[in-house]
Amino acid sequence: MDGTLLDAGGATAESFDAAVTAVIGRHPGPHQVAMSGKTDPSIALEILGFAGLDTDEARGWLPVVLERLEAELVAAAPALQARGRVLPGVEAVLARGHGEASVIQSVLTGNVEANAGVKVRAFGLYRWLDLGVGAFGSDRSDREELVPVAVERAQRLRGLIVAPGDVWVVGDTPRDFACARAAGARCLLVGTGRFSVDELRRTGAEHVMADLSAVDDVWDLLLG
Repeated sequence: MDGTLLDAGGATAESFDAAVTAVIGRHPGPHQVAMSGKTDPSIALEILGFAGLDTDEARGWLPVVLERLEAELVAAAPALQARGRVLPGVEAVLARGHGEASVIQSVLTGNVEANAGVKVRAFGLYRWLDLGVGAFGSDRSDREELVPVAVERAQRLRGLIVAPGDVWVVGDTPRDFACARAAGARCLLVGTGRFSVDELRRTGAEHVMADLSAVDDVWDLLLG
């Protein structure tokens, strides 16, 4: 989601720090936690580690931090809208996919479900997404386990039998590629996040684009 569909303008990082501060009673201090491609639980644990908590302490505080994170991100929705943006081509690509009878499109993201909802609603993207069959960081802390979650929901809730090879994971990090490969899905990577197109090409993903602005090319690929 972040780096693929939208740029949150720093609101996500600020919300994590605010959540940790509220829970442990002090700012975690400067840290170098890279968030791209990770799940919210993993990110929170890393920040708690930088704040000086040992592994057991961090895991003990994790549910409270994630609950507080949801509240912080809801409060940050105006900042998301003011400082963030939808990335090139995203709205047109989602609108096209929404009109394809053979396509179901959702989000597979490290964000917990509530946070994902805040973000797609802040930018109006939810109207083209079936969030009920998404997969989120609140489902699994290991990103590589998320594709099967979405596939199972599509079958159980929508009656769709989806083979792994019919699934495309669209992302912006090598972790998105690893997530796709772990489930036998295909992967399109875009250079709109923290990784360059050259770095993404070295993953071995089926296709890499600078962004999603070539809407016809995107859908020729995904439907081919």
